[in-house]
Amino acid sequence: MANFDPPSTLKPAQVAVAMIEYGVAKHRTRADVVFFKAVAAGVMLSFGGLLSEIVSGGSAGINASNPGLVKFLGGAVFPVGLIMIVLQGQELLTSNMMIFPMACIKGAVPWWALPYNWLIVTFGNLCGSLFFASVLTKYTGIISTPPYDTYAVTFAMHKASEPEWHQIFLRGIGCNWLVCVAVWQAAGARETLSKIVALWVPIMIFVTCGYDHVVANMFSVPLGILFGADLTVAGYIRKSLIAAYLGNIVGALLVALPALYFFAPEYTPGGALRNAEEGEGINDGPTSARRSEDDQSSTEKRPTEVYEVASKRSQ
Repeated sequence: MANFDPPSTLKPAQVAVAMIEYGVAKHRTRADVVFFKAVAAGVMLSFGGLLSEIVSGGSAGINASNPGLVKFLGGAVFPVGLIMIVLQGQELLTSNMMIFPMACIKGAVPWWALPYNWLIVTFGNLCGSLFFASVLTKYTGIISTPPYDTYAVTFAMHKASEPEWHQIFLRGIGCNWLVCVAVWQAAGARETLSKIVALWVPIMIFVTCGYDHVVANMFSVPLGILFGADLTVAGYIRKSLIAAYLGNIVGALLVALPALYFFAPEYTPGGALRNAEEGEGINDGPTSARRSEDDQSSTEKRPTEVYEVASKRSQ
């Protein structure tokens, strides 16, 4: 007997089209909704960041003899943040760095939508991260004793003070290359467990290797400052935030641009740009429009068909 179940994984071309359509959906979402979803994403990612710091900071004995193992353990738990973000449909800056360029290049959304979305999501992620670092971490006292508080300071200095600017920039490229691969793989998976595994592997790699994620650093570096790290806010912004931000953009483009070239060279939005400018909902796109036209044509044909059936019965 033939199996007509859909495949468990979408083809790359289907994922590329899905990414473009995600961009259209995000563009059509109200700014206040985008902002608060970004706040939630900042909090969710910070949960993963806190868990990673607790595991890494509390493993001093293991770190003395097996530092690589401690890095792996911290990397193994951090992905819970991105998993929650993706499964909840929240707004994370680093994935939008891939999605919006794809939608803009293909004309599905206007170019002004890119900086507009990135600006809103940046401040939303920042607000969520700072709220979590201060209210739910510092003032709750859950890591206010050694070795956790000491590790928070050391980790912040390791992220924002010790490396050179170009090193943070290059680490940002490697980080978001992997993050966007994770999001791409999760978009191609049809069921929850596959999405979790698809997200976990690349995120574990980037955290274990020590690459820089601009939103993750919005939690870890301010947390270190709150615990007394020898680092100013201006120094963090100038050296870490800007460098990681720019590096993350480059890393996202290293996924987005080849994806368009390989898998969506002939894609045309078919009126999506006009619909996006008019602020129509995601279900009002080209597919729904064709569906509406089909429904309308079937409705127009239905009276004739009913009349013909009635006539045959009367005969």
